[in-house]
Amino acid sequence: MATATGTQLAQGIREKITELKAVCAGVDEGTASRALAGRWSPKEILSHLLGPENNGLMPMLEAFIASDVPLIEIVPEQTHFTGPRRNTTFAQLLHEIEQRYEGLARYAEGLSEAQLARTAHVPLFKDSPLTEHPTLAAFIGGLGQYHVQMHIDHMRGILGQLAGA
Repeated sequence: MATATGTQLAQGIREKITELKAVCAGVDEGTASRALAGRWSPKEILSHLLGPENNGLMPMLEAFIASDVPLIEIVPEQTHFTGPRRNTTFAQLLHEIEQRYEGLARYAEGLSEAQLARTAHVPLFKDSPLTEHPTLAAFIGGLGQYHVQMHIDHMRGILGQLAGA
């Protein structure tokens, strides 16, 4: 049964993915594959949002439920743009994001308040508003809303720079 918190998280995730899709609308493959010196290409931004190739972000979320206060190590700024993703089109990457984040939204909707209140130890978040012991609800919101918004803004900036280059 969906909780109010889970429903709210899911709605926020879906809104951010809709916004990301709007920003990415009309981007051609040539533009999507270009990167300015020292910057990510639009395809690399999407790959980063997908997370690791095999299971994406779900193993981190499931760790909150599987054990008490699990250690979640996050290495920042990894694009995960290797192997098959290099040969995947921008449109396919965007479609995969839509599917994965819809899965994340459904996952959030299916969690109880007790599950959403579980915590993990995330050293990377030590100096962030989430703290290094975020609840699962805060972690899902951070990944599905704040992090996606950060890369929506990132995408807008990159696309603007590419258009002017």
